[in-house]
Amino acid sequence: MKQDSVRSASYTVDCADYIHVVEFNPFESGEEGSLIAFGGNNYVSIASCRFQEDDASVSGIEFKTLKTFNQGIRADAIAWSPDTNYDSLTPLLRFCTAASDKNLRIFTSDLQDKNEFKVFDGHTSYINDVVFCSHDGNTFASVSDDHTCRMWNIGKGQTAMFMLRSPGMSVAWHPEESSKAILSLESVQVPLMSADWCLKNPFRVGAVAGNDWIIWEMPRSSYPQNNKPVHADRARLFRWSRCSENLFATTGYPGKKNTQLLIHHLKHPQPILIGSVPVGSGLSWHRSLPLCVVGGNHKLYFWFTEM
Repeated sequence: MKQDSVRSASYTVDCADYIHVVEFNPFESGEEGSLIAFGGNNYVSIASCRFQEDDASVSGIEFKTLKTFNQGIRADAIAWSPDTNYDSLTPLLRFCTAASDKNLRIFTSDLQDKNEFKVFDGHTSYINDVVFCSHDGNTFASVSDDHTCRMWNIGKGQTAMFMLRSPGMSVAWHPEESSKAILSLESVQVPLMSADWCLKNPFRVGAVAGNDWIIWEMPRSSYPQNNKPVHADRARLFRWSRCSENLFATTGYPGKKNTQLLIHHLKHPQPILIGSVPVGSGLSWHRSLPLCVVGGNHKLYFWFTEM
């Protein structure tokens, strides 16, 4: 593979509002295709999507909005619960949002009469990320500008709080690792804006800081084994592909006329795909395909790449 020039999105979907956050469901939930959540200025929508790369009966993309939840405030992060089940008999949607009012909300729906949410308060500043435990749909964690990582239980509320030395930007839960502190990773570049734990290789962690992406290989060293400057306008998000331990994506900082998306492969010296989104925001990978999505101005943008 050679480095591409700027490539248009493989697929786009029109939306009613500017999209601030977007997240594919990372769990197997019984559905044909994939579930995706995306948030506008005061709502979160859930949709199902299928792609021709995964289903020969589909031409391009098949996209269907299932439910829209009006939470009255902007969502800045979304996490899917592993309890989500989208089959024809007993559908259950469950996800968490981190909103600009410093609160977390758990939404639960059967796509019919049951549509409810529960508010979790405690953070004293902006919440940057939230994630569910991969094995337990009752347990989730969040990080905030208030220098804390907090653990929550749907029934009990906050169950633990860890003090951080700086604002918490990202939180991840690996299905192969228990929740105990094993290693602290150090970065020369600061501040770290986003980090992710590789699903296919639990010893590999990636992040972005300044203009660079950064990779650690645990437990070889607490310092990065690899880093490279890639974004002239500062890097904002880092996400590992869920189907390859060598494939990851980064985005430049939103708020300018265009936001740059770069897809990287650790065995290639240059990005294997360069995309551009008008004022993009959010970044997520499909559960089983080398396909990622970025939100933008009244659109979702999907890029399919090679492994």
